[in-house]
Formats: sequence, structure tokens, C-alpha cells
Amino acid sequence: MRRPLLPPDLASPQARADLRRLVALFRPYRAWMLWGGVAALLTLLANVALMATSGWFIAQMALVGLTGAAMDYFTPAAFIRAMAIARTGGRYVERLVTHEATFRLLQALRVWFYRQLEPLAPARLQQLRSADLSSRILSDIDALNHLYLRVLVPVAVATVGGALIIATMALFSVRVAAVALLFLLLAGVAVPLLTLRLGHAPGRRLVALRADLRSAAVDGLQGLGELRVYGGTQAQAQRIGALTDAMIAEQRQLSRATGLAQGLLGLAANLAMWCTLVLAVPLVHATALAPAQLPMLALFVLASFEAVMPLPLALQMLGETLAAARRVFGILDARPQIEEAADMPVPHWTESSLHIDGLRLRYPGAGDDAWALDGLSLDLQPGARVALVGPSGAGKSTLVQALLRFWEYQQGSVRIGGHDLRAWPGEALRAHIAVVSQDTYLFNTTVRDNLMLAKPDATPEEVIAACKAAQLHDFIAALPEGYDTWVGEAGMRLSGGQARRVAIARALLRNAPLLILDEPTEGLDAVTERDLLRDIATLMHGRTVLLITHRLAALPAAVDQVLVMEAGRVVERGSPAELLARPTGAFRALHDAL
Repeated sequence: MRRPLLPPDLASPQARADLRRLVALFRPYRAWMLWGGVAALLTLLANVALMATSGWFIAQMALVGLTGAAMDYFTPAAFIRAMAIARTGGRYVERLVTHEATFRLLQALRVWFYRQLEPLAPARLQQLRSADLSSRILSDIDALNHLYLRVLVPVAVATVGGALIIATMALFSVRVAAVALLFLLLAGVAVPLLTLRLGHAPGRRLVALRADLRSAAVDGLQGLGELRVYGGTQAQAQRIGALTDAMIAEQRQLSRATGLAQGLLGLAANLAMWCTLVLAVPLVHATALAPAQLPMLALFVLASFEAVMPLPLALQMLGETLAAARRVFGILDARPQIEEAADMPVPHWTESSLHIDGLRLRYPGAGDDAWALDGLSLDLQPGARVALVGPSGAGKSTLVQALLRFWEYQQGSVRIGGHDLRAWPGEALRAHIAVVSQDTYLFNTTVRDNLMLAKPDATPEEVIAACKAAQLHDFIAALPEGYDTWVGEAGMRLSGGQARRVAIARALLRNAPLLILDEPTEGLDAVTERDLLRDIATLMHGRTVLLITHRLAALPAAVDQVLVMEAGRVVERGSPAELLARPTGAFRALHDAL
């Protein structure tokens, strides 16, 4: 049975489709890519012309010296000097243009990936680890970028340059041109295909191992405290070591394939040169060729193999690039949980009210009866303050996700800001909602930049006013660089209470009419919780508030009504005082359990 030239995964319709998608992404930069290819082609031709002319010139000068004949050596000498300058200058221009194109493509690819990824968050990304996502946006995007510099340019230059070289060679000897073409095809087609067969599987495994190693290293660093507490550092180190050993083994196989390819290319080039000499010597004896043209053709043929030298690596990189492309497209091909039309009209926010009637939401893949929200109803009039309480898994956080348009619900109705929830584009809706959550994420930048996420055009006075209201300004002013102090990775230079105050200041800076507090005091000690709740009272003033918590002590002073949730539905409601006055009930059970 005849084996296909390419591995099945590279010859598959999926691989061809991925390749077309990649090329389409490069289209806005085709001018840079074209000029980079032209510079590489001219550099190749200048080098081949330099080698061939040098061989002729040296031989011709020797013959002239023997015979004493006259010769114009200024013209060939000037041509050789021009080709040397063209080769050096062309190499510089090639590097300059191709790398400029490469960096432009890299920037475009990362921005494109982020934009495509944004509609999928958070629903479609929950199954992916943060380290894996980081690997795809860094390592895999870099691999996609290799398609231009390592694949397209070498293949195009080899094809066009090889054709021009063979056509020029045929002007001197068709036989020599035919032999050179044969060996160039062997070196430019057979050797790369052999290298691809030997290196394709290790290359694909290397892409996956690289991602696994990065994930293991990030997990180990982020969880180093827990690993030390529970004695897991040695096991994590062994796992990282095993992945490293596996990567080294795959890289060793790739190095062997590359070494074999380079050896075969050198062998083909030298055999082509010797065959050229065997064919050309009789032509010189028959005076069909001038004597000085013998070394010229030999060096011409030898130099022509520069055109095909990068091709084995090009095919190897093609396999790795398509493997990385599949990892990237595998994420981006997922449909967003909530799909919105690009020209979706934006309703006018008329009132800060929230009305929910019979809301039912089931996560994808859950059973038919596994409703995260099961007939939930609540009513928030403008300025109302309502608390949702209940055990873990009751559906409180799911409701927040639905209100922010991160998850789609299947049944019921929701009206917010005077319009149906589904009439709102997600970004426009979230502009009217401020959220203070238990997971306050701080970016590794300054305090000021973290605050201005809520309002990028905020003035310094507005930022300071928000921080004063959140009881944060004095602390920031005492920092070495004030508002320009860097908070560290994930805000590690701030305590939990300080990070929550940053979240409160963000919400104040946004000045949104609807406020959602999702377990804002989770994980804080009693004193910090008391002080934070005092500051949250300032934040709640004049806004419609939905407070989600399992801390019941502060409810009487914080909210007007309490809804108790169990299994995705409201099982009890009333004011904090009414619910506490009842001898039994879901709220009394929660209160007594704390």
C-alpha cells in the first residue's frame, strides 16, 4: 500500500482549513511580507552570482597570466564587488523587513486572539487553566508567527530562486542545468519530506509538552505555600522534572532529524558539483565551454543549494505551527455562551430597578433536572436594598453571572433598567452595574491604574474622592509612591481588606445605579469585616443594591429585605427583623448554624 507523502494530520482537510485561516490573518500585512520575501530572494541571487562570477574570474585571471593575453578585469571585479555589497546589504534589509513584518504579525495575532477570546469569557473558559491560556497566547501565538518567517518565505524563495538559477544555468549547459535540477529536487523535496516524517510526531508532542510544563511550573509557583505545608514540593518537582526529560527526549529526536537533513543536503550539493564537473570537462575539451566556465559552473551549482537549505526546517516548523494553530482555534471555535449581533441597539437606562420572574437556568452538560436557578423571583425597586442568603450551591453566584450576561437562562423573564435583560448588549449593560466580589482581582500595575479600570477617563480628583469614601486614601498616601505604587502580582502587596477597599473605590468611581455585592467580606476577620461593612454602607447610599452573603450579622443595618435561597429557588423572604422573629424557618436555621 502506497504511503502518503505528508502525515495524515497535515494532509487532512482540517489542517488545510487551519492553514487558510492563518494566511487570511496575515493578509493585512501582505505588503511587508512581500517585500521581505523579495529582499530574501535578491540576497540569494546576489550570493549565487558572487560565487559563480568569482570562480570564473579567478580561473580567467590564471589563464590570462599563463598566456599573457590582455583582459578587462575592471568590469568583472566591479561586478563581484557589487554582488558582495548587494549580498551584505540585502541580508541586512531582509532581516530588517522580515523581522518588522514578524513583529507586526505577532502584535496583530495576540490582539486578534484576545479579541476573539473576550466573548467566550467566563463561561467557555472555565474548563481551561490560566497557565494553559497563558501558554496559548504566548507560546502558541509565537508558533503561528513562524509560518511567515520559517515556512512561507523559505518555500517562496526556494521556488522562485531555484527556477531563476536553473534557467540561467541552462544558458551555459542544459545537461548541467538538468543535473542541478535533479539534485535540487532531491534536496528541496525528498529530504524535507523525510525530515518531516522523522520530526513531525516529536514536534507535535513537543508543543503539548511545552504547554504542560508551563502549566506545571505556574501551578507550582502559585501553590508553593500549600505544597510546602502539605509536603508536596518534592512530587511537584518530580513532575516538572519528568516533563522536562520528556521535552529533552523529543528535542533530541528533532535534532537527529535536523542533523540528518543537513548531512543529506551537503551530500546532495557535493554530488551535484562533482556531476557538473564530470559533464562539463568533456564540453571544455570539445570547446563547447570556455575553460574558465568550468569552475564557474561548479561553484554556480554548489551555491544554488543555498536556496533549499532552509526547507527541511520549514516543513518541520509547518507541523509545529499547525499543531499550535489547532490548540488556538480549538478555543476560538467554541461558540460564546451568549451570542450578540454586532449592530445590536443599546436601550436607554430608564430606572435602576430589577424584576425577576420565574428565572430558570441550567448549565450546559447538566442533567435535565439539574437547575442551578429553579423558578427564582425577586423585585428590586429603585433604591431598594435586598440581600440573598443561603447555603453554598444555592445559586446565588449563578444569579450574578446571569445578570451580568455571562450565562444564558432558559426560562423566565428578567427586566433591568426598564428593559428585558436580553435586549441589552452585555458591555452596555455592565456599564450600569458596579460589582464588588469576593474575588477582587488586582493587576500587576499601579494603584491608580487598578482604580481607573472602572473609569479610564477619571480625573485625579475623582480618584482621590472615591478612595476617601472607601477609607483608602490615607493608606495610599502613606505608600512610598502614593497612587503610583505597584501592587504586585494579583495585588500581593495589599492585604485582603485593602484589596476589597480598592474594589469599593472602583465601584464608587464607576458611580453605577445598580450595585451587586457578591460575598464582599468573604475570608476577612471580624474587625476588618466590620470596618468594611461600614464603608460599604457609604457605597450603597442612593443605589439599588443586591447583597449576596452568608454573613447574617450585619443584615439588619444593611438591607431592607432578605431572600433565602435553597436549590435555586427562594424559600423564604421578609425583613431581617421579621425573619429573626420567626422561631423556625430557613433563615432561622442559617442564623443558628453560624
